[in-house]
Amino acid sequence: MKKMIAVFLVILAVVAVSADRSPNSDKQDKKVLLNVAYDVIRDFYKAYNAAFQQQHPQIAISQSHGGASKQALSVASGLPADVVTLTQANDIEMLVEKGLVAENWQSALPNHATPFGSVMVFLVRKGNPKGIRDWADLAREDVSTIFANPKTSANGRYAYLAALAYAKRQFGNERQAYRFIEKMLRNVPVLEAGARGATISFTQRNLGDVLIAPENEAALAAQSLGRDSFEVVYPGLTAYTPVLVAEVNQNTKLNGTHEQVRAYLQGLWSEEAQQLAAKNYFRPSDKKTLQNLTALFPEIETFDVNDIFGDWATINRVHFADNALFDRLYIHAQQQKGTN
Repeated sequence: MKKMIAVFLVILAVVAVSADRSPNSDKQDKKVLLNVAYDVIRDFYKAYNAAFQQQHPQIAISQSHGGASKQALSVASGLPADVVTLTQANDIEMLVEKGLVAENWQSALPNHATPFGSVMVFLVRKGNPKGIRDWADLAREDVSTIFANPKTSANGRYAYLAALAYAKRQFGNERQAYRFIEKMLRNVPVLEAGARGATISFTQRNLGDVLIAPENEAALAAQSLGRDSFEVVYPGLTAYTPVLVAEVNQNTKLNGTHEQVRAYLQGLWSEEAQQLAAKNYFRPSDKKTLQNLTALFPEIETFDVNDIFGDWATINRVHFADNALFDRLYIHAQQQKGTN
């Protein structure tokens, strides 16, 4: 049934976009670009799309948001994206294998197709009543932690991997590192499917004492819900989460939108777009822009998950496949909780 619903949703999306591109559409004088993106970048694209269309009024932008891997699978299943915006290279590589994206997608754009990025941080309630300062605090029995399910969310994977990298450095051996993760997972009351759902659980449903989230998501939540309610805490070591963009070449060839997509993507490295990214709490890739924003983006120690844990194929096999490490640690943590 779930597969039938997923296929039906893709068909609806295809029909909707096809209607936009039909000769009888009100937009017949415009090229319509579909950007299929992961959840937490929606606020940036609201601003960027409006600015881009002011300079390119002949181009209309359609937007789709959801969990990163689910979005990639939708494109692979026929959602006619012209652009994808994701946060794991393997999701785009899957589209390369399907013949949808060119093999040189990273070298075709500046900075390995990463216009900006984020880091994993903690969001706590104002005044930080539990005194949460670093990853070690998340293993305390009195601290309840919220983050997205790593099985379904890219940002959930980054949260888990950031905690595991800290534990490996702190304890020096895998057994103790895994015991730390079990203690943390024992304190997780719910695993939401996506990053936005986790944020809602923490900020609106008042679940948990701390939310592990990308810096942009945490900062926007604190801003929109009131800085008198929440504040951001930066751990000593954390994972960098890139924003990756690519042209879906097979679709742009069919849609005749290659030139428009190139302008759209190249524009992400413009000074205006880099400033818009910063306003939405993404760290610009332009070093000069970033250097002028140290008050907004404190310098912290970050790492690339692929440098520590291997490529994403390895990471997924070892940690996130069915009955892999995350499943085993989480199940054991829940069993331990039940015996206490």
